[in-house]
Amino acid sequence: MENLLRPPPIESLEAYKHISADSGYPTVIHSHYNIKIKAHTPPDPPREEITPPKDRGFYADPEKKALLAVAKLVDLTESIGTELKDVQLSQLDDQQLDELAALVNERGVVFFRDQDLTTERQVEIFEHFGILDKHTTQNDKKHFIVSGSNSDWRTVSKYTPWPMMEFHADTSFEINPPSYSLLRMEVHPKVGGDTAWVSGYGLYDELSPHMQKLLEGLHAIHTSRLQYDTTIDYYNDSPNRPPIDTHHPAIRTHPVTGFKALNVNIAYCTGFAELKKAESDALLQFLNLHIHSADEHLVRWKWAVGSIALWDNRATLHRVIPGNYPTGARRGIRTTVFGEKPFYDPKSESRLERAERRVGGEKT
Repeated sequence: MENLLRPPPIESLEAYKHISADSGYPTVIHSHYNIKIKAHTPPDPPREEITPPKDRGFYADPEKKALLAVAKLVDLTESIGTELKDVQLSQLDDQQLDELAALVNERGVVFFRDQDLTTERQVEIFEHFGILDKHTTQNDKKHFIVSGSNSDWRTVSKYTPWPMMEFHADTSFEINPPSYSLLRMEVHPKVGGDTAWVSGYGLYDELSPHMQKLLEGLHAIHTSRLQYDTTIDYYNDSPNRPPIDTHHPAIRTHPVTGFKALNVNIAYCTGFAELKKAESDALLQFLNLHIHSADEHLVRWKWAVGSIALWDNRATLHRVIPGNYPTGARRGIRTTVFGEKPFYDPKSESRLERAERRVGGEKT
């Protein structure tokens, strides 16, 4: 959460105020029973749908000649993740930034090390990428403070309904979820606090054709309600907007690459609009396993002070890896911009289908 460099003790949960006389453990009272939730009045109204500016990836040279003239590309895995070496992000011009956007569209996440980027320049770069988004617990209008987690999240999850340590795309419950996000690390432990990303393109490709077809006809239920409740109960924070529920296509089409990507995540999705409860729960459980077992489509980044990750929320899911490092030892600055309302184009293709066409000699 934004203003929490020190994660709160688990005893801050409402459940810990209700101890069972029989077991001696807290009763499993989830956060929506906390009277503070009902008492909270968010200061900002719900958001309306917007039409963001045309994605900067559309303006890029497909060959990325300007970017490659100043940077060395090193792919970290076959499916996802590229590190740009021998370059300072702060020095890229508009053409190079557009080509960087296109690279992020394709590779999901791009990394930098030993950067001199300031918060002011970070905000300036992201204003080039689009309209700055504001997280529901964000106080500053232009950026968001990210910490880490050294709490016992497996126990915390027992007493609060939001699976806060799970894979997600940033605020996917919004009508206009973010497209690009950038995290720059200012404080970090020597060991621990890594972040993992998994490719939404790869997650789609690894499904059977029958499962792909099923999901292409479904809408995933994305909600901020569980995060909203937990934010108040556990973090003692004050969300600035009311909770929201949205139904987004379970498979979305990326506007720039045209690839299909899985648009379901475990942190914000509670089921599928078209399915009955048992069906929905079973499918969500399968997708949880599918996401966590997709090692060939995952990249894990070891942070250091001055490191940067720039990712596409439309093409990836991510999660911080909890650790046992000291409280206050992890602090980063994140900026995001609004994306388009998620859509599914039945004429779009998967990344694997595109690759197979190229091998077959077809032109894109």
